Amino acid sequence: MKPDAQLPETRGTQERLQKILAAAGLTSRRKAETLILEGRVQVNGQVVTQLGAKADPARDAIRVDGKRIRTSPELRYFLFNKPKGHVATASDPQGRPTVMDAFANVRGRMFPVGRLDYHSEGLLLVTNDGALANTLTRAASHVEKTYLVKVSGVPTAAAIERLSRGISIPLEEPGGRRIRTAPAKIRLFRSGENPWYEVTLIEGRNRQIRKMFEEIGHHVEKIRRTGYGSLVLDVPPGEYRELTVAEITSLRRDARPGKSKPAAPPHAAKPAPQQPSTRPASPRSGKPVAQRSVKPAAPRSRPAKASSREKRSTRRP
Repeated sequence: MKPDAQLPETRGTQERLQKILAAAGLTSRRKAETLILEGRVQVNGQVVTQLGAKADPARDAIRVDGKRIRTSPELRYFLFNKPKGHVATASDPQGRPTVMDAFANVRGRMFPVGRLDYHSEGLLLVTNDGALANTLTRAASHVEKTYLVKVSGVPTAAAIERLSRGISIPLEEPGGRRIRTAPAKIRLFRSGENPWYEVTLIEGRNRQIRKMFEEIGHHVEKIRRTGYGSLVLDVPPGEYRELTVAEITSLRRDARPGKSKPAAPPHAAKPAPQQPSTRPASPRSGKPVAQRSVKPAAPRSRPAKASSREKRSTRRP
């Protein structure tokens, strides 16, 4: 069979093949491109090796390695509490435990969304919805991610303000290139010789929080993610639960580009308080601390109405 034969015209919605494969939960969009280039993808019996090729997922028969894929799989969404010492990938060449070990009995191909490094723990979204996963991880989505971070030593207020405004960190690539982080929300969660901070980011670069605190001279001892968009961590380590319909709807809303604003614009950044809240919560529970109430601004006084004599004086002669 000749590759790249002219595909028959079909009525319906045409989408790029790599997008269809990713949305079906088969693989990531980048790996789907590799499958296409290797000639392992067929549409209606014809081998396709061009990345620009399109198909109709509702009408066309799409196969990978001869096996037809389900273009409309049952979409499932899980909130998982990743334990420390697991990698957030489907497989690991070093043989380390992966977060997907907990989902061995879940039918279909599931995959984790976003980054959470080997030594970190906490909330991780696991799904087979490739379209939502791509939207959530896109930089423009600005989905907020909240962490509890334990650091060695007590940073100064000025150092915390530097982090809040954005700070230059190195990228893990040849050449030593650096990049400036986006503004972040940082507040003291629990005081002590090794305090805990609550850090909220709108980006998720590899080892970003650890690099940020290293830039101000403090080593990060522990990281626990407690929030992802509108989701809040509420299961023990190593366990998971399926999201409710309301949570899925809210998560899709969080993923819309432009809906979330930067955590703290540079001109509005404030140093973190150096005293704990009057009602500190345990960093293990991840429950938010009650915030101080803000008195509403006093209503503006209306100008006094002009008297009838003043009104008459303003009339034209």
